[in-house]
Amino acid sequence: MIKIENIKVYNLENAIIGMRNPMNSWDKSDSILCEGKYFKDCTSNCDSCPRFNEEFNDDIFCIGKNDLELMRKLIHAGSPHDKFMRQILCSMQITAPLYWWKEMDTYKVATVANSTSTMHKIHSKPIEVEDFSYDLPINSNNEDSSKIQQIKERLNDDLEWLRNRYLETKDTMPEDNPYWRSLIQLLPESYNQTRMWTANYSTLREIYKWRENHKLVEWREFCNLFVNDPAFLYGRELIAYEL
Repeated sequence: MIKIENIKVYNLENAIIGMRNPMNSWDKSDSILCEGKYFKDCTSNCDSCPRFNEEFNDDIFCIGKNDLELMRKLIHAGSPHDKFMRQILCSMQITAPLYWWKEMDTYKVATVANSTSTMHKIHSKPIEVEDFSYDLPINSNNEDSSKIQQIKERLNDDLEWLRNRYLETKDTMPEDNPYWRSLIQLLPESYNQTRMWTANYSTLREIYKWRENHKLVEWREFCNLFVNDPAFLYGRELIAYEL
């Protein structure tokens, strides 16, 4: 399971201005700020321009044909020519299992994450099945499915027992409480954690390149958003652009 919320993209306009600095070609820039009410009058032919999504009522910076062509040429040229991609910033709230975050943490360049705290807050609410990313194996028979469900429920009950014992003993056993330590140590990687995660389009492009067809469905769903979610402004044209 993966859930992406509060997607925000920043600095498109300045990234394009900076992109044209090396050749002093600002006069060739044809990107404009589209006001929400004028989306239907926009002359851009970009298929994923957010003007086509009626949910967007705010002003949107619309990339023109000349600028998009130059962007793609620079992406073709590779680093360091595509520096403008590092100046397009993106922030989002991600809820995903720890086993997915463990792989996401390999992307450390130009990323920032502010997460909910397992250490401080794992005991603050009852532990429920919904707190985990659980999936039944494909092609499992009814007997196996029932067995797996029993394991999940038993694990959940055991973790909840540890949580309650910690709450009962935290004042009398303040140092190295064994129930708390056991709860942290036995927490499975399927436990979901929420982080506000910030990166740039260059990092997102690397993620898309290597994770688009990953065996984890969470990666495939994450990468699919770059193509299909209009909140990732020009994700199809820049992040998922194929050379």
